[in-house]
Amino acid sequence: MGALHKGHLSLLDMCLDSDHISVVSIYVNPTQFNNKEDLKNYPRNTDKDIRLLKKTGCHIVFIPGDKEMYPSEDTRKFDFGMMGKIMEGKFRPGHFEGVAKIVTKLFDIVEPDRAYFGKKDFQQLAIIKRLAADYQYNISIVGCPIVRETDGLAMSSRNQLLSPQHRQAAPVIYKTLRSAAEMIHNKDIAYICKYVTETINAESLLQVEYFEVVDSLTLEKIDVLTTDQKATGCIAVFAGKVRLIDNIDFIL
Repeated sequence: MGALHKGHLSLLDMCLDSDHISVVSIYVNPTQFNNKEDLKNYPRNTDKDIRLLKKTGCHIVFIPGDKEMYPSEDTRKFDFGMMGKIMEGKFRPGHFEGVAKIVTKLFDIVEPDRAYFGKKDFQQLAIIKRLAADYQYNISIVGCPIVRETDGLAMSSRNQLLSPQHRQAAPVIYKTLRSAAEMIHNKDIAYICKYVTETINAESLLQVEYFEVVDSLTLEKIDVLTTDQKATGCIAVFAGKVRLIDNIDFIL
């Protein structure tokens, strides 16, 4: 959605390593915002984005407007079951339906062989994989590693909206997630969830909206982690009015 940073550019780098032609879309999609103020305030800097993409070697930049992407009301309905109702789906109702609308439109326009999405939006990545399978898109969905600042904060366009004080506090999120991941051998999931929430909330400038440990493939909530299971801890935190998300793998 623009306001590009090194995390976005890492997706392009992976694309350029594997594909003959790279296409980057920049579009702040209104249908995935359930908060009009959030849509209004979302950072935009198209000229800077284009300069960055030229330097990185992008072949095609697609920057549509609202009338191009939504010439009429998009009344399609998407149902992802439980996957779309928990975490982001619970706290941002309608969000994933909006994501599905724009992603399917972009897939239909570009007809890519591969599509690259960052793992920072872990639930979104899982749902897009489900979307591609359900609607029989012959597209490989590639998940790309989270890119972090030197202090551990996951790179996000929203980071530039943080006040200096909130930016200084924000690395507590990943620091706490790392500590939680190290505890997994000795503590149960309920303890870890309590630890993460209380530790981050102890920083007066941060407030946890949710923290869940889920199966990395199905997104089902996990109460007990087994050795043959892949789990991911997913979190959303408010730093003032700015909402930050992150995640970490839990491995026994």
